[in-house]
Amino acid sequence: MKQSLFITILLVVAFVVGYLIFEFMLPDFIKDGGPLVVALIALTIMVITFIFERVFALRKAQGRGSLTTFLKNVQIQINSGNIDAAIDACDKQRGSCANVLRTGLDRYRLLHMSGDVQAEKEVMEEVQNAIQEAMMLEVPLLEKNLVALSTIASISTMVGLLGTTIGMIRAFQALAHAGAPDALQLSVGISEALINTAGGLIAAIASIVAYNFFTTKVDNFTYLIDEASYSIVQSLASRRKK
Repeated sequence: MKQSLFITILLVVAFVVGYLIFEFMLPDFIKDGGPLVVALIALTIMVITFIFERVFALRKAQGRGSLTTFLKNVQIQINSGNIDAAIDACDKQRGSCANVLRTGLDRYRLLHMSGDVQAEKEVMEEVQNAIQEAMMLEVPLLEKNLVALSTIASISTMVGLLGTTIGMIRAFQALAHAGAPDALQLSVGISEALINTAGGLIAAIASIVAYNFFTTKVDNFTYLIDEASYSIVQSLASRRKK
């Protein structure tokens, strides 16, 4: 499923579910926040969905087994000169790290078996280029939906502020009546302002925390792939010098 289609479907479903929650599950004092509460609920649902999606995606990116054990196994196979076994280990592990390493090992095996003198001199450079190209394909998958989380953090704050402003306008309209202020309208306006403020802050805080958490996870994972790739390239280069 394309990313834009996924977000569009999620947006529609989130608003439908948000409306149902607003109408049938919320107490009356929260309903005083007005229709913008539906938008805040929808944004919160989207944040929760993106959090679960990123958790499963990053877990899948690590592969099937222990990543540390996998890297040690690949290193051992390369040191022993068994490139095919190292590639097989990548096929069994899967995940982003295994995909990147497999691309580099495939390029090394192809150039090593070609027997071309010119290619032999540039094997390691070709391997590094292949790894970099694979990284350029894998990193966007690791960072997918992080922009959406940061966008929701900004939008939810603005929606909450809009609800706060509308509520305060209603409160001041109640105070502007001639004679005694309309206490009911005043309380409704203040309630609307505070409920929207709280809803916007909840969605924004959840988005910011999730964005920072997953950004850190992706950065650490990318650094691990870079370190593993560098170690593999150095091992391959050492073997060629023997």
